[in-house]
Amino acid sequence: MVLRITKLLVKFIVWFMGLSLAFVILYKFVPPPVTATMVLNGDGITKDWESLSNIDRNLVTAVIAGEDGKFCSHNGFDREAIEKAIQRNAKGGRIRGGSTISQQTAKNVFLWQGGGFFRKGLEAWFTFLIENIWGKRRIMEMYLNVAETGIGTYGAEAGAQRYFKHSAARLTKVEAARMAAALPLPQKRAVASPSGFTRRYGNMIAARMGVVRRDGLDSCVYE
Repeated sequence: MVLRITKLLVKFIVWFMGLSLAFVILYKFVPPPVTATMVLNGDGITKDWESLSNIDRNLVTAVIAGEDGKFCSHNGFDREAIEKAIQRNAKGGRIRGGSTISQQTAKNVFLWQGGGFFRKGLEAWFTFLIENIWGKRRIMEMYLNVAETGIGTYGAEAGAQRYFKHSAARLTKVEAARMAAALPLPQKRAVASPSGFTRRYGNMIAARMGVVRRDGLDSCVYE
């Protein structure tokens, strides 16, 4: 009985690894038609895939400034950020993560929202795969196309059209910073007319953008 269960488990693991690898390779070249987040949210789906060349660099710079300053230098995992998150969470209060853009992309494309060690383990596996198969530019392109930018709205282009009535190809520094500031909580943070924390956070991101560009922290996306 134990031997049979072990064989079944091994077969499942091999099957899962092969299937996940196939999807990662496929999505290196084609956009995912839909994601679990889009389906499970139940708020409708408004999206419009755009290649990274049609998304203003200001938004790339802004999300790196706001979400993951080490995007170009880590291998998918920011150990320092993870350790800090663990220390903060041990003190109680609202649970905070230490996810990189790569981890968020892996979750948004292949998995579902929410926590749990099982999902985090799958997230780590997919993060490893996309870092080694897609590379940084494709990860950023995918992130900016599948990330939720508002209720029922996904991706930079749909978000730009919703909030600013123009293409993501010509986002100003302020517009990009506001979109980036709302990304962690897109259903609760206003983009078009932010106030309070969201406005202050957007201003902070806008200030950091100069550092990102000056120090080449977004250079891996444009090599």
